Amino acid sequence: MMVIRRKIGQAIRINDDIRLVILDIQDGRITRFGIEAPEDVAVHRLEIYEQIQQENKAAMAGDALAWLKQGK
Repeated sequence: MMVIRRKIGQAIRINDDIRLVILDIQDGRITRFGIEAPEDVAVHRLEIYEQIQQENKAAMAGDALAWLKQGK
């Protein structure tokens, strides 16, 4: 893991097409940042990404009923 310090307005570049910009730092602990990426690059919070993966696994396993019940 790489740890980088940035100030508000500074950015981090990933490859040639993804840019993270520090927008705000609140109470020295909460950081808001913007992500600029091509439309074909999926960007999700980790908990959303994990939920998508679980739903995809359930759908591929043919357990559509269990997949539908997760939404309740």
